[in-house]
Parts: sequence; structure tokens; C-alpha cells
Amino acid sequence: MRPLRSLALTLAAGMAAVALAGCSGTSQASTVAKQIPELSPDQQVNITFESYNLAQAGVWTDTVKGLVADFEKAHPNIHVTSQAPQGGGAVGSNTVSSVQTQLLAGHAPDVAQLTFDSLDFAATQLGAQPISDLVGQKAVDDALGGAHPFHPNAKHLTDWNGKTYGIPYVFSTPVLFYNATKLAEAGVTNPDLSTWDKVEAAAKAVSAKTGKPSLDISCTSIGGNWCMQGMFKSNGAQVLSDDRKTIGFGSDAAVDTVTKLAQLTKDGVLRNADSSAQSEGLAKGDTAFILTTSALQGSFMAAATKGGWDLKAAGMPSFGDKPAVPTNSGSALFVLSQDPAKQRAGWELIKFMTSDHAYEQISTKIGYLPLRTSLTAPGGSLHDWAQKNPLLAPNLAQLDRLQPWVSYPGNSYVQIDDILGKAVENVVYYGKDPKTTMADAQKRAQDLIP
Repeated sequence: MRPLRSLALTLAAGMAAVALAGCSGTSQASTVAKQIPELSPDQQVNITFESYNLAQAGVWTDTVKGLVADFEKAHPNIHVTSQAPQGGGAVGSNTVSSVQTQLLAGHAPDVAQLTFDSLDFAATQLGAQPISDLVGQKAVDDALGGAHPFHPNAKHLTDWNGKTYGIPYVFSTPVLFYNATKLAEAGVTNPDLSTWDKVEAAAKAVSAKTGKPSLDISCTSIGGNWCMQGMFKSNGAQVLSDDRKTIGFGSDAAVDTVTKLAQLTKDGVLRNADSSAQSEGLAKGDTAFILTTSALQGSFMAAATKGGWDLKAAGMPSFGDKPAVPTNSGSALFVLSQDPAKQRAGWELIKFMTSDHAYEQISTKIGYLPLRTSLTAPGGSLHDWAQKNPLLAPNLAQLDRLQPWVSYPGNSYVQIDDILGKAVENVVYYGKDPKTTMADAQKRAQDLIP
């Protein structure tokens, strides 16, 4: 999940990137790393693990800290200091700028959880170490395999120029959560929410009953571009060409996408709210629907239990008969240390945090997808839980047709993301002309592509 970012964080990321280049005289791109030796049983190693989930109180922090404690019990010679990203800000919004700031001060984290949109920058500028060089491709393949291997659409999300730079960790596809009790009170039972037209019809019924907009779409607010990319793809648009050279925000298909979403606002069913308000709207009863990450599933379930209402979920709606194309949110784990012993310890931590045991905890307590999907099959440790938790089904099914969250090339990827996010907001919520707004966003973003 990657919620609202402030302008200050955007500027900080850009300034840190410039400072890094100035200090080094070259980019922070990883050179070919030497394969690192195993640790001896009595070799004591201290590493720092930075995770943006530690910036979230409750099940997020408790789950991560619990897993780290389990890891230290299994590896008594490795001591892990866990920390949230430095500098505050919205959860998941400053992962790279935090690392950059610490890198400049000479103490970057040894392992970091970075969002997928920073992959290009992490591999070419930030100094993320190619794990397939550090431990060998066989070790990477073995870690991604096992009795319950990673889903094929997840395992290569952090491959870059033929090397593996990180291991996918936690993510979701866009899930439409809804308050089935509110829908029933508005006369909508067993709803078909497979298309946006059908969602609008159901939302209109609820809004007529409640007298206020009943739908949130986190994709359409700044910070929701991981999801907005899927919205564009579902309507035949691209944010970036396949050769990674041309921005596509201003295409006819992109304009048509935001135009259709703006109509939901004009029709009184889509609420104008920032990402923080959206994440709380369904839980508080302010809305009846939200398309968002399943990272919020745990909090929605708790709210439904406390409030006595029925929480249900559906997949990402389509635009008419065009197939919906889900993209992934979330992050991967990267090794940033230059020290061979810390690199090896970091690799051991990464393997543990993406193990069967880790996903048993992460999926059941937080709501992220179990990337080792056969854990939910008959005989798997998550099978019984999955059968009792139908909220998982739409998210899991969409993994089969997942397309990656695209990272923009160059040092200005955050600014490009913000240009798009602001343009979408202006059209969808503030009535700006779709064609001219998106064309302007495309031009300004294209100027930042190296």
C-alpha cells in the first residue's frame, strides 16, 4: 500500500538523489557482486531491517516484530534491529528517501522494504545489491521454490536486466470491499459488481438511501497510482510504453478512463476524500464500497465485527466487456549492505520473511496475499483458513492475471507519479477538462524521462 505523499517528501527524495550523485561522482548502481560466504555457526552479526509496515500500529507492527523475533530464535547468531523509515510521512511513501538520507549519513539499513515503483532507481542508483550475484541463481531459485513455491506472476517482479535484485514480500491486487449490510438496507442483495456500470448502479441505490456518496476508489487519489495503472490497463491504456521511453497518460484510452471515473463523481456516488479518509471510510460507515489494497482487510474485518455489519469483497471491476487487468501494490526486500557478513545475514532474514511461516502470519493477520499460493490448497497450512475467509478469494484469483506495477526510469520517478496522481484527481474530483489535463501531465512527465 502506498498512500498520500507530501510535497516535502517528494522534494526530499529528489534532493537526496542529487546529493548521492554529487558525493559519489557516479551513480549508485550495483557492480557485479562477489558470491558471499556462509556464516559460521558462532559468527555474530548485527543487521538493521527497515520496514514501512513498522510505521503502522496494530497488526502490521505486531506481525513484523513477531516474525523478526521468530527469526532471531532460529538464528541466534544474527541480531536484527527493526525500524520504520526515517523522517515520518505517510506509510509506504518515503521508503527510498529514508534510505538515501541514511546512506548519506553513512548508516543505511542492511535490508530494506522498498515499494515496487522504485525498482529501477533501487537497482541503478540506490545501491541495491543483485541477490542473484551475492548467493547465486540456484539459491534464489531454491528460495522462491520449495514445497509451496511463489506464484509465477510474483516471483520475477524484482528481476532487473537479467538479475534478481530483491524478493517480493507483501502486496495485494485491487480488491473491492463492501458493506453488504448497507447494500441490503438499500435493496441490493447478492450484487453483481463485475463492471463499473454495475458498481455505479449499486452505489446509486446506497447513496439514495444514505444521502451521500457511497464509493471510494483509492486508485484515483495521489499515492494510489499502483492501482490506477491497473485501471488504465483495464481500459486499453498504458502509463509507459513497453520500451520504457514514452509516457502514455494523454492517450485517448487514458482520457476515456478518467472521464468515466469523473462521471461517478458527477453522478454523486464517488466521494472526494484523501487516502487517509478513504482508508477509514468503510470502517467508520461513511461509505459502503472501496477499491483498495487488502492490507486494510484486517482493520475492515475488525470494524465489521465491532459494528455488527457484513464485510464482503469482489474483484476489480471492468470497463464493460474489456477484461479487468489487476496490478500489484506493495514491496520487496532488498539487500543494501556492502559487508559480506551482513549481506549473508540479510539474505537469511529475507528468506525467513518470505517463507511459508511468514506468509501464514502475514496473510492471516494483515490480509496481504500469500505469495506461496499453494499454502491455501488442500493439505496446505492456510487451506482451512482460506475456506473460512472468502475475502481472500477475489484477491487470490486476480494473481493469475496480474500485470506488474510499472517503475518509471530515471531519478524523477516520484515526480512523474505525482504529476499523474494530481492530474487524475483534478479530472475525477475537480471537473478539469480530461483531454487537456492529461495531455499536459503527459508532456510534463515525458520531460522527466531520461
